[in-house]
Amino acid sequence: MFFELIGTILAGAAAALVVWAINRFLKGRLPKWMIPVSAGIVMLIAAISSEYGWYDRTRATMPEGMVVAQSIEEPSAFRPWTYAAPYVTRFVAVDRATIRQHPAQPGQRIVELVFYGRWARTSKIPVLLDCEGGRRADIADGAEFGEDGAITNANWRDLAADDPILTTACAEV
Repeated sequence: MFFELIGTILAGAAAALVVWAINRFLKGRLPKWMIPVSAGIVMLIAAISSEYGWYDRTRATMPEGMVVAQSIEEPSAFRPWTYAAPYVTRFVAVDRATIRQHPAQPGQRIVELVFYGRWARTSKIPVLLDCEGGRRADIADGAEFGEDGAITNANWRDLAADDPILTTACAEV
């Protein structure tokens, strides 16, 4: 966040400097208000560009094996342009490299879900997915598994058949 703020300020300063240089070349023919207005416009464009580019930049730096399962676009009242063109503010990725399966429970998979958010810390939680039953259980500390690999104290939640996390984690590679 700090580097984006510095980048936005530098973009505004560069725009002001360019307009100042043009005005100097034109021997002061431009109105005085052009310098701060151009700086403000460029700073606004830089901030909007940073917001819209966050999702693609973040996806590009994800480690191999991470697959984006779901992305959330949210319009905002203090960013009125997002009603016309919403941008991704957060998304969930499935770490396919960490998928684990018990031989006695072939329809169930333990996966790491990674939650990314704009201006938020990345968090990771393990979940148990029942691919055949279409349900999910969060694995908290102290989760217990039986001899056959079945979780004994799970709080299952039913999922829709087209749930993006379920379909991404249960897809065969």
